[in-house]
Amino acid sequence: MTRPDRPLTDGRIATWRHPWPVRLTHWVNVVCLVLLLMTGLQILRAHPHLYWGLASTFDDPWLSFPDIPGWMTLPSWRDLAIGRNWHFFLAWIFVINGLIYLAYALISGRIRRLMEPSAEELRHIPESIVEHARLHFPEGEAARSYNVIQKLTYLVVLFLLLPLMLGTGLAMSPGMNAVLPELLQLFGGRQSARTLHFLAAMGLVAFTVVHVLLVFLSGPLNNLRAMVTGWYVIRTEPGETPDDPA
Repeated sequence: MTRPDRPLTDGRIATWRHPWPVRLTHWVNVVCLVLLLMTGLQILRAHPHLYWGLASTFDDPWLSFPDIPGWMTLPSWRDLAIGRNWHFFLAWIFVINGLIYLAYALISGRIRRLMEPSAEELRHIPESIVEHARLHFPEGEAARSYNVIQKLTYLVVLFLLLPLMLGTGLAMSPGMNAVLPELLQLFGGRQSARTLHFLAAMGLVAFTVVHVLLVFLSGPLNNLRAMVTGWYVIRTEPGETPDDPA
C-alpha cells in the first residue's frame, strides 16, 4: 500500500518506497546470503575443484581453488557434515523467504510497477550504462523509481540466478534424484550442476557487492533509512543531500 509523500525541510520530500514485507524479506535475505556463502565455502573447501559432466575426473578439473581460509567458512574448522546440514537448512529458509517476497511483489504489483522496463527505457540502455559508469544517480522525480539497468538486474536475479541456484541445488540432492531424475539430466550431470550452482552463487555475490557499493556511493544513510523505515528522501533542488537528517 502506497502512502502520500511527506514534505520535509528545505523543499525535500520523503516518498514511500519499501513496505514492511519488502523490508523484512530483504533483511532475512541479507542474513541468509552471508551464512549460505560461508557454509557453501565450507562444502567447497572439502574438495576445491569444479568439473563438467556426471562424475569428477580428479585429474582434469575445470577450475581449482587455493585453500580456503577458515575465517571465510562456517563452521571455521573443517567439518563437511555440519557445513552441509547448515547449508541445506539455510537454503530452505532462503527459498521460503524468496517465495514470500515474490508472492507479495506479484500480488501488490511491485514487479510490474518498479521492475518491468518500458520499451522507451529499453531503447536508452546505452545512456543508462554511461550514467552508471559516471556514477550519476537520478534526482528529483527520476529517483522515485528504478532505472532500466536496476530493473533488468533485479529481473535477472529474481528470475534467472535464484531459480538456477534452487534447481542445481535440488539436482545435487540424492533424494530429489530418486523422485525426479530428469532434473539432474537437465543440468548435464551432478558435477555440471555443482559447477552451475557455484557460478550462480558467484553471480549473486557480484550483484551483492555492486549493490552495496552503489548504496554507499548514492547516499548510504538515505538508502539504509529507506530499507529500515520505508521512507526514501528525494532531493528536489540541486545541491541538496538526501543524507541530511529529515
